[in-house]
Amino acid sequence: MFDVVSCGELLIDFVALRRGVRLADAPAFRRAAGGAPANVAVGVARLGHRAAFLGQVGDDDFGHYLAETLRRAGIDVRGLRFTAAARTALAFVSLRADGERDFLFYRHPSADMLWGPEDVDREVVRATRIFHFGSISLIGEPVRSATLTALAEARAHGALISYDPNLRLALWPSAEAAREGMLLGWREADLVKLSEEELVFLTGSTELAAVRQLWHKRLRIVVVTRGAAGCTYVLPEGQGTIPGFSVRVVDTTGAGDGFVAGLLVGLLEQKGDWSREAIERALRLANAVGALVCTRRGAIPALPTRSRVMRFFREASHAALANGKQVVGET
Repeated sequence: MFDVVSCGELLIDFVALRRGVRLADAPAFRRAAGGAPANVAVGVARLGHRAAFLGQVGDDDFGHYLAETLRRAGIDVRGLRFTAAARTALAFVSLRADGERDFLFYRHPSADMLWGPEDVDREVVRATRIFHFGSISLIGEPVRSATLTALAEARAHGALISYDPNLRLALWPSAEAAREGMLLGWREADLVKLSEEELVFLTGSTELAAVRQLWHKRLRIVVVTRGAAGCTYVLPEGQGTIPGFSVRVVDTTGAGDGFVAGLLVGLLEQKGDWSREAIERALRLANAVGALVCTRRGAIPALPTRSRVMRFFREASHAALANGKQVVGET
């Protein structure tokens, strides 16, 4: 069994080395493997759990580099396909002074967009506890049908369905199409993680009451990440807030994906316990992983190991005790 199978885009991020400049003014970039679902898979593996990846890259040097990057991270890539019909996707990322990002994508089309239902490795999908996907795979065909095919297979074999309605408005034909596509994934999910920006885009509000407007009977938890403030969560029977961690932000690329990886691992380690106490333990782990990703450039290179997360919890506890506070972390 896999703990998590992650499905979707796998690409190269070229991250500007100088902060606070436009892409056109950046003198140099650093190559980093990326793509939100791939980041989640690597994050899960770094935290000591079994992960696999489904998707497609170009049969080119970048595509093979990405496949090897996943292999070295311990990801099962038997479900990764190569195609000569399109090249591996690229994204150029500029960092503002506050560490937030601007993106320019090269995918017209890219190999991940051509992944079709016939390319889905059903054996991999059938063998997972959690199936994770994002909204980018729902933008167009044939990748939308491939994603929904894999999702249905995973659900039929008892997997929890995790979803990230990742807002990349420039990739959609229109804002209306983006909202419709993002909500398509929402309606299929048991677990949803989204940012405040994405919540506003989908509902017009940052309030948790807006989440209730989109609630459906399959949902078990919706989590809204709020940067350094931590996260808030909504359950069928209640809601709550878990405070975040203060770190020196270098690059926020992949922070949300690290959060998802931490959350999925945290839930797996509760062994079916969906009490609020168990969920809040998982969310503390998620907050820590997301915070640590912000301390390094790139997404996959910044995802922390389990030992790094545990050290971070110890450091945070010592700092809190020195200030007369108490921090509850993972043990």
